Amino acid sequence: MSDEQSLLKDKKEGIVVLTINRPQALNCFNMALLNLLGETVGEIALDRSVRAVIIIGATDGKNAFSTGADLKERAGMSPDQVKLYIQTIRNLFTAVEELPQPVIAAVNGYAFGGGLELALACDIRLASTNAVVGLTETSLAIIPGAGGTQRLPRVVGLARAKEMILRARRISAAQGLDYGLFLEVVEPDKLLDRSLEIATEISQNGPVALAQAKYAINKGLEVSLPIGLAIESNAYAVTIPTKDRTEGLTAFREKRKPVYTGE
Repeated sequence: MSDEQSLLKDKKEGIVVLTINRPQALNCFNMALLNLLGETVGEIALDRSVRAVIIIGATDGKNAFSTGADLKERAGMSPDQVKLYIQTIRNLFTAVEELPQPVIAAVNGYAFGGGLELALACDIRLASTNAVVGLTETSLAIIPGAGGTQRLPRVVGLARAKEMILRARRISAAQGLDYGLFLEVVEPDKLLDRSLEIATEISQNGPVALAQAKYAINKGLEVSLPIGLAIESNAYAVTIPTKDRTEGLTAFREKRKPVYTGE
């Protein structure tokens, strides 16, 4: 399989499905895949026709969303190359987190290390019943380096995050649901369909409003309540002069479904 085929992109009715396509390597991230995913995320960020994104792993008889870094490739890297790799994957996942469009992680199997860190950078996480996840880097004498030490505590709480990372513990999809890591857990053959259902619901809402709501939530979480309220106020102000806001009010008055253009 060529590097160009390691990421598949399918777009339909404003929803983009990105499939990590290295099933023979349990969809782990080599540099070529990171660069390709980075280019794709950059393109999506500027594409106003994209309303929602789903990220999933190719299966091909395997059971993996992504098992993180390609350790075979990493074994041949110099310390400087490892630093570049970590910088690349960290910046990439931040770019995923900062996409204006809502992003759904459909965790269909193993998600270890960078695989779980990618899911943590997404807005909504669904899992298949056979998913097993964890930030297991301490067992390799390293630490999560693509945002895991920061995002996991914000999702599951400090105590659970410390316990998972320090023990390098793997948890089931059911445990992830209990921890608040996953919104829903569904059967493997229904995971993509359920993700598409949620993405479709999201895509029917105003694109500018979605982007501003996501921005206000993400940025407000990092500051005090008064500053967060100021962020919310500024984000709301962005929606006021839009054509979409007028369309939403008009459609409500006319008792019809609004048609949003992202303007």
